[in-house]
Amino acid sequence: MRIELKKFGTTLISRQNGREAFAAFQPQLAVLEENENLELDFDGVITFSPSWGDEFLSPLLKKYDARLILMNTSNPSVKATLELLESINQQPFKRS
Repeated sequence: MRIELKKFGTTLISRQNGREAFAAFQPQLAVLEENENLELDFDGVITFSPSWGDEFLSPLLKKYDARLILMNTSNPSVKATLELLESINQQPFKRS
């Protein structure tokens, strides 16, 4: 399953917004097959804050681990936030 994060906006900031996006995303996760990868595409995301990322990505990383694949992560804001979250969670994200 591939999800374009820009559908949540191009400026992904604040813990509250991340929490709300994660809650809105839950119905889509219900149809994810057991062996299917979850691909999150950052194309079009301009700003990505650690607080939004922690609320949205950290639970997905814990649940899906290597099945969570991040795409188009070269934006400096995205890259810096992912590096911080990897340090906090002490677990790397898989990137394509």
